[in-house]
Amino acid sequence: MKNLCVIQHTESEYLGFMEDHMEGRNVRFQYRRPFAAGGSIPSVTGSFDGLVLLGAGPYGVVSGHILPSLGPELRLTKAFLDAGLPVLGFGLGAVILSVAAGGGAAEAALRFEVSRINPVADSAFGAKLPGSFPMASYLRDRPVPPKSAEISALGPSGEIMAFTVNGNSLGMVGHPGYKRGMAEDLIMEFAETPDDTVSALVELGDRQAEIAEALSALMVSIVDHCGWM
Repeated sequence: MKNLCVIQHTESEYLGFMEDHMEGRNVRFQYRRPFAAGGSIPSVTGSFDGLVLLGAGPYGVVSGHILPSLGPELRLTKAFLDAGLPVLGFGLGAVILSVAAGGGAAEAALRFEVSRINPVADSAFGAKLPGSFPMASYLRDRPVPPKSAEISALGPSGEIMAFTVNGNSLGMVGHPGYKRGMAEDLIMEFAETPDDTVSALVELGDRQAEIAEALSALMVSIVDHCGWM
């Protein structure tokens, strides 16, 4: 049975629809909440079999309000990568993974959108993805993956939406298990919100069933890529 360390950055964002898929595969996960009273970031990989970095609402890596736990998270992410253990990053988590892996981050405005993701078929992980599928993104800044990374999926304008590093780690600009309620709670949790959240919420609600359906196939690829089968 695998045991994952999941770094949660806000009260609102968690694994969402992914929780049931993880539990169904006997993959355990422990949330760590550095923003909560008494919460902290582990300093070592410990007995964990992988690390999951969730989104962080309006926090950024190079713009806006910088994520308070950024330094410790970068060190922990690098420790997992150096140990050959898989790291899975969603939203700002993907940006953190990019920086820790030797890449960088680019400034981008806070945004909430639902986009169709197009797999790069000739990439190892992209070839395992389902056909074009919707994914919700709620984040600030963008990942600039290292040269060693493989681009796995692109957005409608050709922007990077998924990349792999180290052969077993994966960053996704969106969250494949996102629920509409998570976005609603994020909007209420912080004073700073993206533009036109109403339209994005409607789109997410309309696409919720399709997102959940795509996740069934996507989780097979994620768990296999990260070695958690």
